[in-house]
Amino acid sequence: MKIPILLNNGMVNIMIHFCEVIVKKYSNIPIFIPELACPHQCVFCNQAKISGTYSIPQPKEIRHIVAQYLETIPENRIINIAFFGGSFTGIPVDLQEQYLKEAYGFVKNGKVSGIRLSTRPDYINETILELLKKYGVTTIELGAQSTSQKVLNQSGRGHTREDIQNASRMIRTYGFELGLQMMIGLPEDSYKRSIQTANDIVSFGARNTRIYPAIIVKGTALEKRYREGKYIPLSLEQAVVWTKDLVRIFESNNVSVIRMGLHPSDELVAGKSLIDGPFHPAFKEMVMTKIWEEIIHAKLKENTSSNIRISVSDKQIHYAIGYKQANKAQLQSRGYTVQFTGNHTFSRYQIDVCDN
Repeated sequence: MKIPILLNNGMVNIMIHFCEVIVKKYSNIPIFIPELACPHQCVFCNQAKISGTYSIPQPKEIRHIVAQYLETIPENRIINIAFFGGSFTGIPVDLQEQYLKEAYGFVKNGKVSGIRLSTRPDYINETILELLKKYGVTTIELGAQSTSQKVLNQSGRGHTREDIQNASRMIRTYGFELGLQMMIGLPEDSYKRSIQTANDIVSFGARNTRIYPAIIVKGTALEKRYREGKYIPLSLEQAVVWTKDLVRIFESNNVSVIRMGLHPSDELVAGKSLIDGPFHPAFKEMVMTKIWEEIIHAKLKENTSSNIRISVSDKQIHYAIGYKQANKAQLQSRGYTVQFTGNHTFSRYQIDVCDN
């Protein structure tokens, strides 16, 4: 007889049947609703170009969109329908309900586990939360961007730090999983203010976060400031270093970082809409390379040999070696002969350095 035990560590559910282990990963079915509800037009925002979406799906199209995605998603996945790209709860309530009804049908028939959505902190109230609860929403992500009021004001966000805190508390009280997104390098932002935002996200009770470096997209107010010499974006190196430190804060407080950097849409990758700023398709890999650079260098202080073997988790070995083998090359430039090996028993940041 097999007795199932369900362990939940945030991003991966593990079902253990004594010696049988099945790892279930999460998949989102993204439905982008760009600029349908937001009247503010923040300085960084041209949502259609950032998301690569120009047409708004109608509620009657949701069933077909989801069905198409379900045909491509592997088995043993925990699937959520995700309304992203705009401020979903700013849509007229009757239209929200139409979208949610279509999505909820897939929750009721067991084909998806739940619904998640993104919105603004000032578009949350008890009436909205009751509606979302009714239709199977499980996770609400708020586009906080920053908890510095100066940054929020200069970015045209139209909400306050208190709005973020109050909305976060309400979401958690209603039993939803809370996500808080942040953006680094906005007007008036600084390393210190970004660190404070990360600490606030932890204290507000977020279970997950996304870290987006601010970039300059064609047709935004930020482009105008940039061309007038009134705004300078972070360099790619700055954005990587800031994000590296933010990730360590979140991970040490059990907040899952589910995205680093913008999704590489055709508009951004092809350079059609990107004017300037720290966008890179391998942004996460560059951040993880920096994290491992610090881990390796700290460990090497305990070692005197120049011919070494570095053992890490086999799931982290490509990050340890580094983006374009940056960490390996750096060690070699310092006179080390180095070999990297993966070990499937090692935890995420576990490392062993020994003579080779």
